Amino acid sequence: MHVTLRQLKVFEAVARRSSVTRAAEELYLTQPAVSMQVKQMERAIGLPLFEQIGKKIYLTDAGHAMHHYSRVIMDQLREVGQVMEELKGIAGGHLRISVATTVNYFATRLLSAFCRRHQGVRVSLDVTNRQAILRQLENNDTDIVLMGKPPDGLEVVAEPFMDNPLVVIAPPHHPLARKRLVRLTQLKGETFLMREQGSGTRIAMERFFSAKGLRPSSSAEMTSNEAIKQSVEAGLGLGVVSAHTVELEREVGRLTILKVESFPIMRRWYVVHHRHKRLSAVAQAFKAFVLQEARHNTSRKNRGSRRRASSLEGRD
Repeated sequence: MHVTLRQLKVFEAVARRSSVTRAAEELYLTQPAVSMQVKQMERAIGLPLFEQIGKKIYLTDAGHAMHHYSRVIMDQLREVGQVMEELKGIAGGHLRISVATTVNYFATRLLSAFCRRHQGVRVSLDVTNRQAILRQLENNDTDIVLMGKPPDGLEVVAEPFMDNPLVVIAPPHHPLARKRLVRLTQLKGETFLMREQGSGTRIAMERFFSAKGLRPSSSAEMTSNEAIKQSVEAGLGLGVVSAHTVELEREVGRLTILKVESFPIMRRWYVVHHRHKRLSAVAQAFKAFVLQEARHNTSRKNRGSRRRASSLEGRD
């Protein structure tokens, strides 16, 4: 049986995504190229690996067996690559990092600082949604992930490194923007612009409103924080987003954070990797860097709070 590593990689992607189209997008290949690799592999094996029913493709018995072994082989190849990266050391390492779209507002600053400290590191950054990140973690397809808390049941190591306050945003001219405190009951008649189903922000927002017995009169679904911010600015409704995402808009006066009772909803950002992941030297260094920066930022905030408190006491 003469099967190439390229054919195994293409087959594994098609089997995992259950789609030639999505596998082609992931591998940056054309659909005909993916189909050709699969057909050549089937000829080499002498058995069909997929069967098509309607518009969907399914693994045959041979396909299921081959998928198991292809994943084992791909995992071993990744492990070999990680060992080689360790031998190169941090400076010659390659870091694969995936971040939730909301995290990207500060993740690029972290990466920039890390790369200045460790010049020569090669970085592959994937900014994607929560569902895609969970798939990557489950399949061990990335080194380090920065995201909200992963769900229970995933075999991952997750360590919190930063607070993630969720706040209610509005355009500065909104009537509620002038209030010193907005009661939750005052939000009942408001339209809320929400992230898509499965988003960590959406999940936290729905849980909060449900616990408080509050149901917005109407809502609209958006697929990104940018879309929510632009729509709120245009007056289409209110939004619940991470405070980290609206720093610039607040500075230039395009958006404001409403002072709503029981807000902000406090969540945490986590640095995450698969529990059985053999982290390369550069991945270990980046994880340590993120946790160290978080401790330094917390320490600076605490010192600032103590100085302000001391100043107020002096005035008394």
